[in-house]
Amino acid sequence: MTAFTTLCSRSCSFLVLLAGLWFAAGPASAVAADGIEVKSAQLVAREDGYALLADLEISLTPTLEEALNRGVTLFFVFEFELIRPRWYWLNEKVVEFRQQYRLTFNTLTRQYRVSTGSLYQNFSSLTEALVFMSRIRRPQIVPAAALRSDAEYAAALRMRLDVSELPKPFQVNALASREWNIGSDWYRWTVSVAP
Repeated sequence: MTAFTTLCSRSCSFLVLLAGLWFAAGPASAVAADGIEVKSAQLVAREDGYALLADLEISLTPTLEEALNRGVTLFFVFEFELIRPRWYWLNEKVVEFRQQYRLTFNTLTRQYRVSTGSLYQNFSSLTEALVFMSRIRRPQIVPAAALRSDAEYAAALRMRLDVSELPKPFQVNALASREWNIGSDWYRWTVSVAP
């Protein structure tokens, strides 16, 4: 009877530990869904050069969404680079591109606005605005003469929230909380030119 009691108490302890791990993993997986992820990216040859086509998935954390709806402007930075690796010397940076997206919410019109430079577009929902930002279409990001057919190139891109553009009190929060700090990892792929 004592062995049976010991076995039951060990089994119950194991089940309690397993349930605790399951509940602990639940919220973490929900938090991991918020952020930025690069789904696909490619350089496509055109007559005048190479176009960049990239699809991302952008999801704001509840904290960022609340801050946006209360009037805080969110700045996102999209970065792209194309490098020619060289074994005998430093790598050659062929193209380096950076673009800033400004996401705002107008409480009077109840519309979201995405701005890039002096251009902007309004959206009736946050989902539409994020979908617009997640579809990168740059018609001539690499000039045709910049790539050689006898070389391979390393392309990389990412998008992140630029916390340095947040108001000062929120920058302090961004240092202490992952809720304020979202961004994708570098998405890398190899590019070669057909002769």
